[in-house]
Amino acid sequence: MRKPLLATLTAIALGAAALTVTAGTAAAAPDHVSGATPTAATAAVRPVGTPASLTASSFAGTVALSNCSGSLIRMPNSQATDPGLVMTNGHCLETGLPSAGQVITNQSSTRSFTLLNASAGTAGTLKANKVVYATMTDTDVTLYQLTKTYAQIQQSTGIAPLTLSAAHPVQGHAIDVVSGYWKRVYSCSVDGFAYRLKESQWTWKDAVRYTPECQVIGGTSGSPVIDRTTGQVTAINNTINENGESCTLDNPCEVDEQGAVTIRQGTGYAEETYTIPACFTTGNKLDLSAPGCTLAKPAAVAAR
Repeated sequence: MRKPLLATLTAIALGAAALTVTAGTAAAAPDHVSGATPTAATAAVRPVGTPASLTASSFAGTVALSNCSGSLIRMPNSQATDPGLVMTNGHCLETGLPSAGQVITNQSSTRSFTLLNASAGTAGTLKANKVVYATMTDTDVTLYQLTKTYAQIQQSTGIAPLTLSAAHPVQGHAIDVVSGYWKRVYSCSVDGFAYRLKESQWTWKDAVRYTPECQVIGGTSGSPVIDRTTGQVTAINNTINENGESCTLDNPCEVDEQGAVTIRQGTGYAEETYTIPACFTTGNKLDLSAPGCTLAKPAAVAAR
């Protein structure tokens, strides 16, 4: 979870990064690119042998933040009249990284997001009025509530939200990591799952492991991971092991049920999102006490 390497930025300035994504570049984390503007070119690395029947993901519904990627999302039961939601990583929160065990709910926010159309052009600007939920405990997610409803957003921009799947990701399924910040698509497959993924002080449960084609870089943090079979969001991109260290910042490690640690240098990961819909009720209202909701809770709530 780090800023882009200087070498990465230099390559982008030369146009090289629009053509290739090199293994071992910066991890998928918040980055502030001083004086740099993300390129409009897109680079998609499609896995060899991907069936032509699978749906290729577009940029429609993705967003660019000042330091990360994200998406305009809806729950399976959200209505057009509900306030819109934007999803990104917990470590992309504008007030700083939540510490291990910290859960933030209903915090005021005035953050803005650049909404993209299918070809990665700007469709409009979205504004938040609060952080509905943010944490880096068990998962790595921030959910913002917007000032406009889905219907209002679609009327003014022509863009509909992406739908969060309520089903667990499937091993072997083709996926696209769609970065609104870099306007790039990384295509690979779900290689498997890490029982626990540990990075520095944070531990995430049942993380998605990418096949090697998804060499995500800084700024792709918070990108929606789209299952190309369903077209729905199945996870949220968040990190990669950069240089083979064990369980350190920018070098997550996998921990199995027996506590054995596995290090996979150059492997990227995402956090599953299928548990989120159970925590949202009518009107896109967060209810951490709802049946089936397993998201981490604020300390005061968890102690009850």
